[in-house]
Amino acid sequence: MKKRVTKAIFPVAGLGTRFLPATKSIPKEILCLVDKPLIQYAIDEARDAGIEEFIFVTSRGKGALEDYFDGAPQLEQSLKAKGKDDLLDILMKSTMDSGEIAYVRQREALGLGHAVWCARRLIADEPFAVILTDDVIASEKPVLKQMVDAHENTGGNIVAAMEVAPNKASSYGLLDIKEDMGSLVSVKGMVEKPKPEDAPSNLAVIGRYILTPQILNNLDTQERGAGGEIQLTDAIAKEIENSDNVYGFRFEGQRYDCGSKAGFLQATVAYGLARGDLSAEFMDFLVEAVESRRAAQ
Repeated sequence: MKKRVTKAIFPVAGLGTRFLPATKSIPKEILCLVDKPLIQYAIDEARDAGIEEFIFVTSRGKGALEDYFDGAPQLEQSLKAKGKDDLLDILMKSTMDSGEIAYVRQREALGLGHAVWCARRLIADEPFAVILTDDVIASEKPVLKQMVDAHENTGGNIVAAMEVAPNKASSYGLLDIKEDMGSLVSVKGMVEKPKPEDAPSNLAVIGRYILTPQILNNLDTQERGAGGEIQLTDAIAKEIENSDNVYGFRFEGQRYDCGSKAGFLQATVAYGLARGDLSAEFMDFLVEAVESRRAAQ
């Protein structure tokens, strides 16, 4: 009987230097799309997929991120007293129960693989998810839930994947496809940020993973790879060689790279337009702004 996926790792130890000076004092993960922090989008997606234990790999300077999940008694009482139940409901979604969340420190910035490895003692012998908060994905059915449902049939390791333009492929880990089965592909290899001429496909790995505990064993002896970092991609590639149980999953949804300023702005526009209380006024502003810019040119 396959074990359920109930644990998720959130690697949030990065410095967020692309968003300086904002990230000088606040973690990138609590920057907001409209009125909800990036980390909250990831938490909501994980909860919808059945995740019960949330493991954050943090670093120095992430205190505000940890505080975000605490209760706020004074604010809660104020909202109750004023009858603002809708705001109270929103607030409570950002509060994590005691024992539901754990923090592990990554002392050195040695890459995504190393960050995941830091949480190994909390995973033990269970399959687990990894969610990268930079990748915000708008979808009718949460992407991790799509993957958990697929995992019930396949077992093994599943990585979220999407097709990217050839000129951007070298920015991603790419899949070498063994068999294309539609939404699922079996994988015979993975290459991290290859040169364009060495790219095995344009099917890129995106920041959602369901992994077996064997990946953590692979990371125990993993040498530094691309960029001088311990790459999660390399540990998964090793599992392909040993067990042939790695799949790519073409998810349904629109992915936004909120690790870049352009992607963050695109996501802000998309999520703003999707809000019923904001869309009309926001659309009028965007149309006027575009027309003014065109007129000026």
